[in-house]
Amino acid sequence: MCTSPPTEDLAAALLIDQRIAELGDWRGQTLARMRQLILQAVPDVVEQWKWRGVPVWSRQGLLCTGETYKAVVKLTFAQGASLPDPARLFNASLDGNTRRAIDIAPGMQVDDQAFQALVRAAAAHNAAHNAAATTSKAVRKPRAAP
Repeated sequence: MCTSPPTEDLAAALLIDQRIAELGDWRGQTLARMRQLILQAVPDVVEQWKWRGVPVWSRQGLLCTGETYKAVVKLTFAQGASLPDPARLFNASLDGNTRRAIDIAPGMQVDDQAFQALVRAAAAHNAAHNAAATTSKAVRKPRAAP
């Protein structure tokens, strides 16, 4: 499992706290709420700060990002196209083969339990993908010499 050093985790958490405070409006409140749901859903999630100021949550690979724009807070799931979404939370980036996103506009409510189920599914997907990659490497037979 790839994890960041504790000092990097702390620095990222502080930067995310700072971003939430700087926003000071519905976007900060929304990002804070979704962050709390992510931390509750996957307690050992790693918080990171990437790509010039984007909060990222990872566990055995990237789970989702939390981007803030003027009109929406966007939560992009790196492997969203592979995740079950029975509550149909994904409402953006629906055309690609890999990622999916949830755009949260002012006043929009996201079902807490459905969102947490999506976060847990993303963590399970990463764990299964990593386990499969490890198993396939272990099972490979060496090539015969020419």
